[in-house]
Amino acid sequence: MEPELTGQTRKKIRLGDLLVEHKVISEEQLMLALADQKKSGRKLGKVLIENGFTDEGRMLDVLSRQLRIPFIDLKYYKYDADTVRLLPETYARRYRAIALDSNGDDVLVGMADPTDIFGYDEIAGILKRPIRQALVRETDLLKTIDAVFRRTQEISEFAEELGDELSDTDFDIAALSEAADITDAPVVKLLQSMFEDAAQVGASDIHIEPDETVLRLRQRIDGILHETVMKEKRIANALVSRLKLMSGLNISERRMPQDGRFNIKVKDKNIDVRLSTMPVQFGESVVMRLLDQSHGMLDLNQLGMPEDIATRFKRIIQQPHGMALVTGPTGSGKTTTLYAALSLLNHPESKIITVEDPVEYRLPRINQVQINPTINLTFARVLRAALRQDPDIVLVGEMRDHETVEMGLRAAMTGHLVLSTLHTNDAVSTALRLLDMGAEGFLVASALRGVLAQRLIRRICEGCIEDYTPQTHEWAWAQQLIDGRADTVQFKHGAGCPHCNNTGYRGRIGVYELLEITNTLADALRRNDPAGFTRAAQRQKNFRTLAQAAMANAEAGITTIEEVMRIAGDVNTDAEEFDLPLAPIEVDDVLAED
Repeated sequence: MEPELTGQTRKKIRLGDLLVEHKVISEEQLMLALADQKKSGRKLGKVLIENGFTDEGRMLDVLSRQLRIPFIDLKYYKYDADTVRLLPETYARRYRAIALDSNGDDVLVGMADPTDIFGYDEIAGILKRPIRQALVRETDLLKTIDAVFRRTQEISEFAEELGDELSDTDFDIAALSEAADITDAPVVKLLQSMFEDAAQVGASDIHIEPDETVLRLRQRIDGILHETVMKEKRIANALVSRLKLMSGLNISERRMPQDGRFNIKVKDKNIDVRLSTMPVQFGESVVMRLLDQSHGMLDLNQLGMPEDIATRFKRIIQQPHGMALVTGPTGSGKTTTLYAALSLLNHPESKIITVEDPVEYRLPRINQVQINPTINLTFARVLRAALRQDPDIVLVGEMRDHETVEMGLRAAMTGHLVLSTLHTNDAVSTALRLLDMGAEGFLVASALRGVLAQRLIRRICEGCIEDYTPQTHEWAWAQQLIDGRADTVQFKHGAGCPHCNNTGYRGRIGVYELLEITNTLADALRRNDPAGFTRAAQRQKNFRTLAQAAMANAEAGITTIEEVMRIAGDVNTDAEEFDLPLAPIEVDDVLAED
């Protein structure tokens, strides 16, 4: 429902004086903020919030009442993309404004700073109609602008321009790639648009895939691939060659896979790009993993881990020795969790060495080593050398073979804290997997302290969340997981809106399963008793499976039953009891970056 709009005002209002008048801040705080603003050049409102003198909600409430204009929460506002585009992106970003509604006579414009009279006049001149003001949050405004002003059209235009320049007979890829005026070439403009679009929508990967007659560009957003098809297939070689040059790879080698990396700066974000090429039937396929280095490392409190699990996991990794494992399929967020753990443990008195493939984020004070199998620089070999470097903590990127497992366990028994990952489906099967890899039961029992299994599930979009009645087979899953209480729960889903690109989902949240190795579990490992270990683990106090953790989020209206079923393929739902054909579930359906 559209908010009722009252008369507008263009009277010059000083934000600081207004907040003092309403006793939101003191005169002293205003003076401090003005001095800070003079040094940094930032807007006063942002300075006041960042310094903790007020919060955004109180400031927006005062502004809305004083200016007699409504506050619109863009998270829930059903905007029309064509209306938003009435105000060009350049001006929308410059004046922190967004066109929200047009009735023919005037335009409703949301502004983060409605007191900006110059911006008001400029926008009215651009739209050539009177404007009605509304107040919006700046962060939500920028996210909406990013969602609407995608670079897909620009990418298509540059692809078409580049395709027109190329011919099947006289194209010299090396000459174009190394030309002095390459910054003006359409291929570079196309790449710039691709990376800008990926940064705006928060894509974790970009896939460039040549087909017989078209070129497919796909982006992985919230773990799901979104595809754009280009008819200009001839541009594929130009794109791949330019990316190879940026990565320091051999542009003439098209028969063998190659791996490289490079750094780019996109919209004030420093992004580390890991690139992989692979020869396919109609050319070379390229996949780029985008790692945003601008945000810094998350700490464990920012991962969304339930408080009880976070407390127990911290207790495990803060022990002076032993092994802690983080498990899950590719794309379940294991690396992020391990780096957050390292951030907690990274103190001057601790020597930390990591053995990774590849090194994803560069961490201060930590000695990071990237393995290189081509020169026999393997996990086991680097780990053996690392243990001679007097470390307190060792992170091994992955336990891939018997030798690495054996050395890691022995290191954990001889006074080192060892952190690592393993590709298993849950925490209970992880210890048994170590036994399957040839580790002795007494070693696993003595060294292993705990296992954290995790997945990432998509959140329901806040802009289109609504009540949902599960289908029959979904009821079966829910009843099994929450002890027959499904009929007392009001489940939710996303209907689809512009905010979430009509997917019904926006953002992700982690779900976790933590298993602490108790004396009972250790005894079962020493006896090499998998069945006894599994029974004891499932009876452990506070133990909750991944499926149960995911369903708790569905009960809370954070995610959908569909997402629970996506990761819960190992739930033992009895189809015969419900007389239903259950839908097949892919356990390893990847939802996010590793």
